[in-house]
Amino acid sequence: MRVFTICNHKGGTGKTTTVIHIAAAMGLSGHRTLVIDLDPQGFLTRTMGVNPDTCSDTALSLFDPDASLWDCDTVEMNGFDLLPSSNRLTREMRDLNKPTDVLWIREAIERKADEAAYDTVLFDTAAAVTVYSLNALVASQYAVIPVLPEYQSVVGAEQTYQTVAMVRKRLNPELHPSMFLFTQVDERKRLHSAYRSYMRKKYTHRVLDTIIRTSTSLTEASEDGETVFDTDPQSKGARNYANATDDLLRRVEAYEEGNATTPSNGQLVSSTSPPETPSLS
Repeated sequence: MRVFTICNHKGGTGKTTTVIHIAAAMGLSGHRTLVIDLDPQGFLTRTMGVNPDTCSDTALSLFDPDASLWDCDTVEMNGFDLLPSSNRLTREMRDLNKPTDVLWIREAIERKADEAAYDTVLFDTAAAVTVYSLNALVASQYAVIPVLPEYQSVVGAEQTYQTVAMVRKRLNPELHPSMFLFTQVDERKRLHSAYRSYMRKKYTHRVLDTIIRTSTSLTEASEDGETVFDTDPQSKGARNYANATDDLLRRVEAYEEGNATTPSNGQLVSSTSPPETPSLS
């Protein structure tokens, strides 16, 4: 089973849209896929039209000492299942203040692991470092950072890369170094081109080849609580996310077969300071 965390410390990067559409694309490809909404704001849950108050289990169910993910009742969507967010996540977070509180979800996944019902699990997380986002990373093998090619998003993506590297070094050696996915790309903007060049030069093979371009079909699908594969499967947005999912899975398979190059060995990047604005000349 493969476990992914989709994260960026900066909001507005298309993170939730990316989780939904990668999950849907994987489901359409035959992968049994589960999405876990660990964002206390529950935007993904609401986007999919799910009311957590009517659900017997939510992501909060995983923070029980006897919990097993495989005992949780999930909500069936088109292409994937969903373990929704809970309105109580924010309140309960105040009590999760011990160092071992980053291990809850990994233990819930490992408990009764022989009953695992999914090929793939994806976590949606808040745009911040919280005990919930750390739980997701500690439980994952892979991290994908959606990044809008603009200054604040790039800074957030680089900070997130640092966080993933820290978790890998100290808490979860099975976590691979992050991969970046460009989202909401407007190829007419020179600024977007400049930041994409900056990221590809600095992070090389860590940046997925596929990009997600700006698309009205993606916006409209989210408003309807559906995916673009439901509403407009021939659209640019659908093609982009299908190709991005194929790109991601090819890289994951290369890692698993030992064929992927990792020149940085997952170490922290050389500088934590924000990048200079790329030259647009």
